Amino acid sequence: MFDKLDDLLIRFEELMSELSEPDVANNPERFRKLMKEQSDLAPIVAAYKEYKQCKQNIADSLAMLDEESDEEMRELAKEELNDAKARVEELEHELKILLLPKDPNDDKNVIVEIRAGAGGDEAALFAAEIYRMYQHYAESKNWKTEIVEADETGIGGMKSVTFMINGQGAYSLMKYESGVHRVQRVPETESGGRIHTSTISVAVMPEVDDDIDIVIDEKDIRIDVMRASGNGGQCVNTTDSAVRLTHMPTGIVIYSQTEKSQLQNKEKAFRLLRSKLYDMELEKRQNQEAEERRSQIGTGDRSEKIRTYNFPQGRVTEHRIKLTLYKIDSVMNGELNELIDSLIAADQAAKLAKMGEN
Repeated sequence: MFDKLDDLLIRFEELMSELSEPDVANNPERFRKLMKEQSDLAPIVAAYKEYKQCKQNIADSLAMLDEESDEEMRELAKEELNDAKARVEELEHELKILLLPKDPNDDKNVIVEIRAGAGGDEAALFAAEIYRMYQHYAESKNWKTEIVEADETGIGGMKSVTFMINGQGAYSLMKYESGVHRVQRVPETESGGRIHTSTISVAVMPEVDDDIDIVIDEKDIRIDVMRASGNGGQCVNTTDSAVRLTHMPTGIVIYSQTEKSQLQNKEKAFRLLRSKLYDMELEKRQNQEAEERRSQIGTGDRSEKIRTYNFPQGRVTEHRIKLTLYKIDSVMNGELNELIDSLIAADQAAKLAKMGEN
């Protein structure tokens, strides 16, 4: 696996040289691409340089042990040797992870859809809570959130909500949230104190860049405009600014009303449609690549139950990796790092194991 590291080191030096050339600085598109490549290689190069230095330290310490007769110096050499060997093992594991094939969508912004499932009003209330959970998580990462569409109930719930998260690496972390989330608790309306189970579904899609070719035929689109409305149908403006797109070949319907102008809502709706079509293509590709899917955490199926939030017991159970945390209040407040870091680690371990089989 490490055979190509010297080549990557050479390429990194070439990039540093190219980026300093005047003609590159005057070409924004080329400069951006080279900077992206350099940024992707930087952590690999840093780890590999340290790895090579540690290997050299091991050789130097072994030479000192062969030549040195002073016992104090020999003890110092043994200590340095043990430290270098331990660090080499850590760096070998780190480099294996850094060299895993990278998901090309990892750096993209995301579009998240949350829909209430079984459970009526209780499911809608939980959908609103999960939306707020992701809002808090995004804030902790200094990401920005922006609502595209929300179908709210009169009691503070959400039948559905679609929102964007803009931030570096958003998809690399949020992609593990796709699936069915289940809540177990006693609803406020339950007089008998019985625990109810409700579900919501979460879909996480990468936002599609302009350099990804998603062809949308205008003949396949029906565009309807209408007045935006608030809770309970209350009119919130007096112009036909809300836009509904219907993509007839797939049946996808996009509704956007959060912007003040019809043009802005139309642009946002088309961005969401492009991402949905791209996500459908990704899902189709994953279905065809059974071996690849087995190396991932879960199946990626939107109908897969991935997590249970049990309020009476104060626990959150991540079914894909059999992890249970007794800190439901923290999780609902957006503290998702432990869950997502554990999912990433399990995903990396599965991929490393698969590479070892080949």
